[in-house]
Amino acid sequence: MPPVTILRPVCGRENYIDETLRSSFQLDYPHYEVLFCAADRSDPVVPLVRRLIREYPHVRARLLIGDEVVNGNPKLDNVAKGWREASYDWIVMADANVLMPCDYVQRLLAKWRPGTGLVCSPPVGFFPSGFAAELECAFLNTYQARWQFAADSVGMGFAQGKTMLMKRSDFEREGGLHALGSEVAEDAAATKTLTKAGLRIRLVDMPFEQPVGERTLKEVWRRQVRWAQMRRSTFPFFYAPEILTSSLLPLASGVFAAAMLGLPPGSSAVVLLVLWYGTEASLAQAAEWHLSWRSPLLWMLRDLMIPAVWTNGWLGSQFVWRGNRMRVMTGAQKAAGQRLASVGEPIGLRFDMIKLFSRRAGRASTN
Repeated sequence: MPPVTILRPVCGRENYIDETLRSSFQLDYPHYEVLFCAADRSDPVVPLVRRLIREYPHVRARLLIGDEVVNGNPKLDNVAKGWREASYDWIVMADANVLMPCDYVQRLLAKWRPGTGLVCSPPVGFFPSGFAAELECAFLNTYQARWQFAADSVGMGFAQGKTMLMKRSDFEREGGLHALGSEVAEDAAATKTLTKAGLRIRLVDMPFEQPVGERTLKEVWRRQVRWAQMRRSTFPFFYAPEILTSSLLPLASGVFAAAMLGLPPGSSAVVLLVLWYGTEASLAQAAEWHLSWRSPLLWMLRDLMIPAVWTNGWLGSQFVWRGNRMRVMTGAQKAAGQRLASVGEPIGLRFDMIKLFSRRAGRASTN
């Protein structure tokens, strides 16, 4: 069990933030440190972090404050100071809304094998409060996590930025944090960087919890569209068939086939709906993910939303993340950014440069 540095970027007071940050101090691991990274000392989460550090003096923990522009990704810009200050080669980058179980580090290290470059966990939503929050769980759990674990099971694992275990020395050989900033999303950049280096990305056996709390439908929609835009920008070849990943095409095909066989379409549709969503309910129950009487209705609503989200992923090019207006780039724009970088300009052109030096103004906005 090697010593590990846990980097937790913090920004604003999120749902269940007290519980998720407190879990950093309750790990049953013999040798670790926690470095909390905040961009602004006036951030409302800073007093909470300082109080937790005082409450757990036996845990090696520090709060690092400072805003700098490293590569234009606000998360990486925030965590850069922690990357430099980390005492150990093994580093875990974990978002502030991840609830860490006591064996958090052990479960990450258990998946490390020779040839591994990164171990991560997709977010799985727990403790939703209200209709919109349960809809977010419908997207996170039995849809997105299901497909990510399916990809991992056939050797096509990809990174997820909520939790990432890595060796700093591996990334330093590939360019360090600047390599992680080569794409609009650091997890996509990690996937490309490590795959190119011949290293594999693996997932933990059971993903870690993300307490959801209250959400609005607008927040859920914006988050899904933002993620879709980033996936389209970074992996367009894999993003294109996402339109086929909901239940709509299989159910429509099944009803058509039943009609061709002379079976009543209405009854066939009911049977297929029960079979499809019953299987999804079985997965949620077996994995101990969120499941309620409303879940099948929310799964159907999610599947109806997927074509609209997918279409917006192709059409949209800008989004706001924690008060930062960002834009995804075409291949030509990325190439232009690389040419500018070669003459000394920063590669982070995904940022709206007008907003680049006024980021503090919108720090309190939701993620």
